[in-house]
Amino acid sequence: MTAVDVQTVPAPGATVPGWTLPSGACDAHCHVFGPHDRFRPAARPVYALPEATPQVAASLRKTLRLARGVLVQPAPYGSNPEAMLSAIAGAPRALRGVAVADPGIDTGTLEGWRLAGIVGLRFVEMRAPDGSRYPGSVGFDAIAVLAPRMRAVGLHAELWARAHDLADWLPHLLRSKVTLVLDHMACPGPLRGLNAAAFKSILARLADSDVWAKLTVCRVSQRDAGHDDARAFHDALVAAAPERVVWGSDWPYVRMSPAPDAGQMLDLLHRWVPDPAQRTRILVDNPARLYGFERTIP
Repeated sequence: MTAVDVQTVPAPGATVPGWTLPSGACDAHCHVFGPHDRFRPAARPVYALPEATPQVAASLRKTLRLARGVLVQPAPYGSNPEAMLSAIAGAPRALRGVAVADPGIDTGTLEGWRLAGIVGLRFVEMRAPDGSRYPGSVGFDAIAVLAPRMRAVGLHAELWARAHDLADWLPHLLRSKVTLVLDHMACPGPLRGLNAAAFKSILARLADSDVWAKLTVCRVSQRDAGHDDARAFHDALVAAAPERVVWGSDWPYVRMSPAPDAGQMLDLLHRWVPDPAQRTRILVDNPARLYGFERTIP
């Protein structure tokens, strides 16, 4: 092979949700990989790359009755967004992207990305299983450098870190004056409980600041069945900022075995959010505002 040799695995499928999703529903956190013969990772990945091509992802959205999706740059591709941009170009009204950028990137490049459908940049303080930084990721310290360019172009910052790290960083990051989006429900530890100081601090920021959260339950729960250990955190986030929470599947579930079923995760949302109006906010209205989707459904 001409670049980094990688191991690949099939992408997981999903079952059809057992309820009728609102028109324009969005998966606000998913990933595409490949096609692997065209887009190679920048460094050797710490996990097998799924065969989660744009075509496979589009088929999954159809199964799930989702009209829209937000693609988040996987760490193996580093700051090269070509795979994501190619996917967005194939469905520009239905897809948006969150990329990764090196601190030295110029405003003109960011403007080009923005026109192509990139709406945010991802920053990571989460560590790989061996404790190292994920190859290809960019840390929170880069936000201070990039924030002026992000504000000029209209990009938000997506943050992936454990709750205690987020709580420490948020006072500093709020000074950047860019919208902040917390990955994976702010990554609380279910064993620490809802009253952990870090999570309570995050809830306070969520309630009174330009901070959003993604309801990706599968990355919080430590239980394969029911995910009830994540319920209290989910409900607290929705209650704190009902207008600033969005739902995400996290498909294709790298490093998760067995992989969740995204259709079942949507059924979980239906059970945990019984109010149809609030479900519509989470799936349609909130992501449309955050990611700039058109009012008409693709």
